Formats: sequence, structure tokens, C-alpha cells
Amino acid sequence: MAKGAKSISLIKRAIVPALTLVIVGNFAGYAIAGDNGLLAWGGYARQLEERQAELAELEAERDRLRQRSEALSPEAADPDLADELVRRDLGLIRDDEVILPLE
Repeated sequence: MAKGAKSISLIKRAIVPALTLVIVGNFAGYAIAGDNGLLAWGGYARQLEERQAELAELEAERDRLRQRSEALSPEAADPDLADELVRRDLGLIRDDEVILPLE
């Protein structure tokens, strides 16, 4: 009986360090291989480059649209652009027609 009590006592003393080791190992595993871990940093750098390229495309599109909207402002509308839009919306332009500005 003393031998059984001794082994139970040994198991009780080993439970806390074992659980601590499991918890610390779990945190270390997530720190290395988790969603925000060390191994995910390469993916973040690649995503950053992709997002910066997408941002540059969107800024170019925004500038193009801003220029077009300024050309259509009521204060100083571009007559050629207005004529082209009106003719296209009314269906007065054929597919093979070429519009040449007069200026």
C-alpha cells in the first residue's frame, strides 16, 4: 500500500508541471504556426504587395473618373464629350462610326 500511495503522490506532483508544459507548448505552437504566427509573415508581405498593386490601379481609375467628371461639369462642359455621350445614349452612333473632334 505504501508503494501505491507513493506512485499516486508522484502523479499528483507531476500533474501541474505537465499541464503547464502542455499550455506553454500550445501557446508556442500558435506563436510559430498560428494564423498570426511567424510562418504567416511571408503571406502578409505577399498580400501587402498585392494590395498595393490593387490600390495603384484603383487610384488610376479614380483619377480617370475625376477627370471625366470635371469634363462634364455644368460650369465648363467639354462640348465634344457631351456630344459623344448624347449621341451614344440616343443611339445615334453606329458601331463602325469614328468621332473626330473639331479642335
